[in-house]
Amino acid sequence: MTESVASTALAACRGVSVVYGDGDSRATALAGVDLAIEHGDGLALWGRSGSGKTTLLHVLGGLLEPSAGVVEWEGSALSKLDTAARAHTRAVGIAYVFQSGNLLPHFTAFENVAFAVHVAGGEVDPRLAPLALLELVGLAAKADSLPGELSGGEAQRVALARALAQQPHLLFCDEPTGHLDSDTGERVLDLIEALQREFGFALVLATHDADVAARLRRGVELRDGRILREEVHA
Repeated sequence: MTESVASTALAACRGVSVVYGDGDSRATALAGVDLAIEHGDGLALWGRSGSGKTTLLHVLGGLLEPSAGVVEWEGSALSKLDTAARAHTRAVGIAYVFQSGNLLPHFTAFENVAFAVHVAGGEVDPRLAPLALLELVGLAAKADSLPGELSGGEAQRVALARALAQQPHLLFCDEPTGHLDSDTGERVLDLIEALQREFGFALVLATHDADVAARLRRGVELRDGRILREEVHA
């Protein structure tokens, strides 16, 4: 990837490698990955378990420091940002939806979303008020429910509402349908796509399912920590 491509992207990595351990226990999770994500992009990272999908998500989002290479956010190297600046970028510019939802277990659905609004600095857009976000994902009636009282699909929808509260430019979804049955998974994917159209954030979704990957505009297949191929879908 050239310097000019990386500098115009919302997020990018150049020559990124991640290596765990040393000696006989040394394992390579990513090996020389180049990738750019543009504003409003829709990108699927797909491949079997152990291919490097989650590691690449964490590197792009600044949750994991690469062993080699450069990760950039809006033209600035994440490694050159101080701790406060990196935390602010993750709190406001980047949001995550994990496979299990990762909701705070002792907070209600409303409180989970309200906490994200607080971390992001308070809502500006009326659509980003906690109850409005829960209504947007069809769960206003569950505002007072704890995560343990929600189904898997409901928990993922609360996680989506919480992610939107951060007003992200980039949303990472790591196997968001992995723990859901096929019908519920389809509804969650439909909702993610509808929210992207409404709010205009870039979306990077990791999946082991080629059919899920085909729903997004771009698909990048990973194998053994390397990009095997990239496709652009109609």
